[in-house]
Amino acid sequence: MTAALAAAVALAGGGVAVARAGSGSPQDDGASSAPGTLTAPVTRGDLVETEDVAGTLGYADARTLATASSGTFTALAEEGTTLSFGDVLWRVDERPTVLLRGTLPAYRRLSVGDEGADVRQLERGLQALGHTGFTVDDEFTVGTAAAVRAWQEDVGAVEDGVVDLGEVVFARTGLRVAEHQASPGGPAAPGSPALLVTTPERVVQVALDVADLPLARKGAQVAVELPDGRQVDGTVSAVGTVAHGAEAADGGPAADGEAGSPTVDVEVTLRRSAALAGLDGAPVTVRLESERHDDVLTVPVEALLALREGGFGVRLVEGAAATVVAVEPGAFADGRVEVTGGPLSAGDLVEVPSS
Repeated sequence: MTAALAAAVALAGGGVAVARAGSGSPQDDGASSAPGTLTAPVTRGDLVETEDVAGTLGYADARTLATASSGTFTALAEEGTTLSFGDVLWRVDERPTVLLRGTLPAYRRLSVGDEGADVRQLERGLQALGHTGFTVDDEFTVGTAAAVRAWQEDVGAVEDGVVDLGEVVFARTGLRVAEHQASPGGPAAPGSPALLVTTPERVVQVALDVADLPLARKGAQVAVELPDGRQVDGTVSAVGTVAHGAEAADGGPAADGEAGSPTVDVEVTLRRSAALAGLDGAPVTVRLESERHDDVLTVPVEALLALREGGFGVRLVEGAAATVVAVEPGAFADGRVEVTGGPLSAGDLVEVPSS
């Protein structure tokens, strides 16, 4: 019997009379259904044991974007906004830096005659914004330059058909501006931090005790309870491989002998972003699945009786008669307990206390 079940039995059975039962078989204890008791059905289904852990609601993939230009920051995208491909991240001396789709970082100036995977990436990004007149390939042609000039006109850049270093930032997805790392009027130089950004994807970050690491399986489905009691579904999307040292109550390293245990970072991706508006940084509860038992018989844990000869049983109600049946408790979850070993079937009625 699990510790959770033992605790539940102690709470539920404090006032339960000791009963007798035959070895593995029902035995009439000479009593009808007692006053002050109710009945509950035996059910068959899946029983899932869970463990609740604390988490914090946030966004995925936080990182800092730096400018590659020199001058003065004249504008930055507003904090809290989500930028799509083609939007301006910031301006230096009124020259825009634009977000385009891609995986390679911008690392060089691109102009007619250049070749490479970064050229293909640029052309794909331009095509996605509706600029055409070139073949998407590894060659920066005159047609590519014409499309670049048209794009530069749209975003208010110098229309020279050349993509200077610092004119674009490539990313896999749209970006959310979490925080300004610079201010309009502040100096800009290559490598100067500009924006702290994340993806728009909502996630929960959990510092999971190393001892509980088996509960966090990548791809596992979880439930997340929000501060207002609403529940949303999530998926474990990342499980760290490095354990962090225990922290003291003030957030610093724990001293020798101080309470605490090493933790591993776990990330949970959420499905219903609309339900999360206004909850940035909010504390949430993540319900992790510790064990699943499929297609089992269960009864309310309050229905368990302590048998005089040892073990547990339930009082099976058939009409006006009540019969004690010895059972073997198994998994416990959500107030119900798996039972085996007795002649029980789904739909049978067992006694439970009325209060």
